[in-house]
Amino acid sequence: MTRASTTSTPPSGTSTRRLTGWGRTAPTTATVLSTPDVDLIAEVVRTAGPRGVIARGLGRSYGDPAQNAGGLVVDMSALNRIHHIDVDGAWADVDAGVSLDKLLRAAVALGLWVPVLPGTRQVTVGGAIGADIHGGNHHTQGTFTRHVLSMDLLTADGQVRTLTPDGPERELFLATTGGMGLTGIVLRAKIRLDRVETSYFIADVEQTPDFDDMLERLQHNDENYTYSKTWFDSVTKGEHMGRGFLLRGSSAKLSDLPPELRKDPLKFEAPQLATFPDVFPPGMLNKLTAKALNEFYYRKSKTKSGVVQNITQFYHLLDLFAEWNRAYGPRGFLQYQFVVPFERTDLLRTSMEAIVESGHISALNVLKRFGDANDAPLSFPRKGWTLAVDLPVKPGLDKLCDTLDEMVLDAGGRLYLAKDSRTTADRFAAMYPRLPEWRRVRDEVDPERIFASDQSRRLRLVTG
Repeated sequence: MTRASTTSTPPSGTSTRRLTGWGRTAPTTATVLSTPDVDLIAEVVRTAGPRGVIARGLGRSYGDPAQNAGGLVVDMSALNRIHHIDVDGAWADVDAGVSLDKLLRAAVALGLWVPVLPGTRQVTVGGAIGADIHGGNHHTQGTFTRHVLSMDLLTADGQVRTLTPDGPERELFLATTGGMGLTGIVLRAKIRLDRVETSYFIADVEQTPDFDDMLERLQHNDENYTYSKTWFDSVTKGEHMGRGFLLRGSSAKLSDLPPELRKDPLKFEAPQLATFPDVFPPGMLNKLTAKALNEFYYRKSKTKSGVVQNITQFYHLLDLFAEWNRAYGPRGFLQYQFVVPFERTDLLRTSMEAIVESGHISALNVLKRFGDANDAPLSFPRKGWTLAVDLPVKPGLDKLCDTLDEMVLDAGGRLYLAKDSRTTADRFAAMYPRLPEWRRVRDEVDPERIFASDQSRRLRLVTG
């Protein structure tokens, strides 16, 4: 069933905006509504025009899932109230537009912690559910939605359904998990929190001379840490190719802190130092600058153990700088992230070699281990290795990414919808064999295809 084309008048409070993902590629223009009024959001869903509607958080997906060319985009950042934090029960009831930064700051003051955080806190709760985000502790804590107790979902008929992981609409809960906003708009959620004694981490840093050494260390003692991630050099060739460091640790206990920090153990140290101006020309990240940056980053990360670090030092270094994506210049960049089974360790090296030999530069490279997958059809993490690289857009990048796609497919791996901006519908369908199952649930709740995005059209996620 397909909706007939209709003409609708944009509601008051809307504006026409040019939107991109965090990678700043493929801009499109949409009508954007920003309001905390749930009734108004429900009304625009019920009366959506032929191009449909999609929710948008803080715009941190790298590609096009929160864009809707010629249609309506609901900016959820205006719906951002923390309704309640239950200290005894360790859970929070929040609007979907609440950022993880806001929630974490409120929770930490009460001795609580958001169990799963991605590489930035500038993500909304609704976005975290829609992308089923993960962090450096996936091998111990799973994805974000593992900790969602319930969510209120506005569906295409304008009704609000309360979904739980084990309730009568479990299938819709799972389809919304990682469904990139295509089952409806998450309005509110209850999130399980962890208890902490401090806001700090106790960390071990291990410098590794090459890629093989890094993999060896990750495979043999990663399970001893709650959080684990690596950075490696993808510019240097020869015997030191892939040199880098491992950063691993756990939440610090009060007894781990030096005396000066014990006076205020729940102090949230997460400053923002500067905002990058939008003045950088194309090509700022080249072989020369990337080599210097890699050399600096490698040399400063000396091996040490038992180091006390705040959340910025340990987890969110890039949050020190607002709009850091501008450093890639007006052409933008893409983040390429894939996961492959543990038995395909060989692909990690061959993909890195392909990037190095291609002449394309990535200065931000992260390798992690994933734990078990959850039951959601489109959730990205599964047991195996995940590699993410940031690549500035320049001629020939499409050819490199096509090559990587085929390598990932051959290894039984897949890409991450929250990061993808250019793969094909056929490749994506081959990577996610449960896509038909997800479509069945999605089509039952939205038979007229109200919810749509640039990404859903590009990948033919919503058919008919």
